[in-house]
Amino acid sequence: MFRSPLLFLLKGCLPGLLALGLAAPASAGSFNTTDVQAHGNWHSLALTLGDERHVRALEQHSYSDSVFSVNATPGACDRPWLELRVELDDVQAQSATVNRVPADLMVDEGQVQQGQADFVTERGNSGFYVRFTLPDTAALLDDVRDGDTLRLRIHRAAEDYWFMVFSLDDADAALARMQRLCRAD
Repeated sequence: MFRSPLLFLLKGCLPGLLALGLAAPASAGSFNTTDVQAHGNWHSLALTLGDERHVRALEQHSYSDSVFSVNATPGACDRPWLELRVELDDVQAQSATVNRVPADLMVDEGQVQQGQADFVTERGNSGFYVRFTLPDTAALLDDVRDGDTLRLRIHRAAEDYWFMVFSLDDADAALARMQRLCRAD
């Protein structure tokens, strides 16, 4: 298990990025987890906070400080979102979108899905979040279900990238259960 290369880079540049004033509200809060089930390197679970409910399939095996997740909300199960969380070890003082950069996601040696990554911190949370927006998330998730490896390339600057690789062993089972949990509501 590796530590994410993002952690070292983020700790050095996060204060400067926050100072840029790109603040935006984020949904900080601690959710209750239920219905947790392991699927090899992946897990599926439900998250609740009051009346708010989400479901998640996640991979936390590849890195000791990073979790890649696919998330959905009952009533909008066909619009999942992708997120990467990197543990910063320090609780953040403010919620902010600190940067928006291009990102490429690829399963195995397949088609590269080009999109955008928002770098987000949440007040009272020790995580740094990368929220991905892709033109065809459904196509990427189809590849994830049948693939072995997910590769991320996050553009920090021209010719300056962060690379991460996540196992897709049993992702299909976790994603299928996530959808069942989502539609059960």
